[in-house]
Amino acid sequence: MDLTQHYNQLYKKSSETILAGSYKLDSQLNNESDSRFGITLLIRPNETIKENIQFFLDELKAIEPHQYYYPDADIHTTVMSIISCYGGFSLDKINVHEYIDLIQQSLVHLDKIKIEFRGVTASPSAIMIQGFPTDESLNNFRNKLRENFKKSSLEQSIDSRYSIATAHSTVMRFQEKLQDPEKLIDILEKYRDYNFGNFKVENLELVYNDWYQRESNTIHLAEFYIAN
Repeated sequence: MDLTQHYNQLYKKSSETILAGSYKLDSQLNNESDSRFGITLLIRPNETIKENIQFFLDELKAIEPHQYYYPDADIHTTVMSIISCYGGFSLDKINVHEYIDLIQQSLVHLDKIKIEFRGVTASPSAIMIQGFPTDESLNNFRNKLRENFKKSSLEQSIDSRYSIATAHSTVMRFQEKLQDPEKLIDILEKYRDYNFGNFKVENLELVYNDWYQRESNTIHLAEFYIAN
């Protein structure tokens, strides 16, 4: 996948949707009875990148204070949604150690992942930071995970919603009517090619999480270190 082309197409279509007032509000954000949980393997950007993201979010908050903004602790890039969130899933339904072992086996040939966070894009319901892996390491690792999980008997729903190929981070979701869509797009245009920073991934996290990866609902299951 050409990520630049993908992000550009997504931005063009979504910015037009936002300006036309056809964007989507997330009705579940404040639903305390939301029982959608799953298991995710993820990467967290370094502190410098998170600081740069918060500067960007501060500008958005000034014009759209009532939207949902990701705090530092929740910002992440999904490596693989191993069990996509669904209502009623809980940890007692699986043997976590079997998942840890399989991920560890898949890591054997991985020696590095480096990601550049550059520019922003949008969906009809969210704003995202664009992530660009600098080589095929992340893609190859994802394929190894797909291969190993499909050969196993473990519960998984890899690629059931879509086949993940990007390295973006969602940082804002629409939860109320936008006050000024045009100003929102102006800020996005300002940051379309902004360099948020790059970093070499040192560890991956396996977590039990809700739909929004909120820290308060996350259980840390394992950490995997990459020998760079």
